[in-house]
Amino acid sequence: MRTLISTAFISLDGVMEAPGGESGYRNSGWTFKDIEFVPEAYEIKGREQSEAAAILMGRVSYEAFSPVWPDMVEFAAYKAMPKYVVSTVLAEGDLVTNWGETTILRSLNEVAALKRTEGGPIIVHGSASLNQSLSDAGLIDRYHLLVFPLLLGAGKRLFSGADKDTQKLKLVEHAVYENGLQKNVFDVVR
Repeated sequence: MRTLISTAFISLDGVMEAPGGESGYRNSGWTFKDIEFVPEAYEIKGREQSEAAAILMGRVSYEAFSPVWPDMVEFAAYKAMPKYVVSTVLAEGDLVTNWGETTILRSLNEVAALKRTEGGPIIVHGSASLNQSLSDAGLIDRYHLLVFPLLLGAGKRLFSGADKDTQKLKLVEHAVYENGLQKNVFDVVR
């Protein structure tokens, strides 16, 4: 069984929306506007590229990343990696042609089937709604969280407000940086 890893930049109050400057959100770009850049805090992002074997994302994140990431030096390792997009509306003709193999999955059942295949870890980038659905369905195995010392109030959150049973997490790696950023890596306890 493959490991499904959710990776996110989140505020202390759980908001993950528009960390890189995406339009339409009042706090867009919050990861670099208000926080001093400390390179060592982002080491995990490079490690994710070298350890992951595939990328999973929702349609909205795919539509945001696919015009930009294929040509970014920072994300070169992701270009050759298989990509999976969970969407009920995206068509094959909507996929970009310069970003390598991309497969559309139509349901969480298809994500669960993908997890049961052979291969390395699958990393989930962005994708607030998808992350919530995956978490609520018990499909996420690990969280890579860079927690920013900000309270953003409104915005899309990493975790849903669903009334569900307690899910225990085990802290397996952590660090705190001089700018207040925290790295927390949690395994889901089953």
